Amino acid sequence: MFDHVEVTGTGTASAVPDVVVLDARVSCDAPDVAGALAAATERVTAAMAAAAEAGVAPADRQTTGMGVNSRWDREGRGVIGYAAHQTMRLLVRDRDRVGDLISALAEAAGDAFGLDGVRLEVADKAPLMEKARAAAYEDAVRTATQYADLAGRPLGQAVRRSEEHTSE
Repeated sequence: MFDHVEVTGTGTASAVPDVVVLDARVSCDAPDVAGALAAATERVTAAMAAAAEAGVAPADRQTTGMGVNSRWDREGRGVIGYAAHQTMRLLVRDRDRVGDLISALAEAAGDAFGLDGVRLEVADKAPLMEKARAAAYEDAVRTATQYADLAGRPLGQAVRRSEEHTSE
């Protein structure tokens, strides 16, 4: 006889994406670190202002990283300047305005602008997680019930639960 049975349930949920996520950057070169950083900051500030003017809410605009690298001469012997970059993520709730927003960002940041990614997402994932958990729990109970029936035992209380996430 067995004391317990351990099963794994799986559950999924999906929804139509309702927001567009833009991952963008600015990259600026200068002879010194301070100049490269100042130029990148100026361009990001202009791009963020353009996003605000385009209706992207403050909570949907964020800078996500920055860095500075040395630029070397062709022989790799001496530093000839510095390249600074800053990255930003914008959440666009009005999908019809994405093209205009990208154009506004490019105009504001000039040649320093780069677009690293455009993807569709679901803004509020909490209801999807709840559906997926419920489906996983039902799947686990169904499997455990079958094992209990096969063993001629009643199904007892759930003792432990754990959760793993994967996204597609």
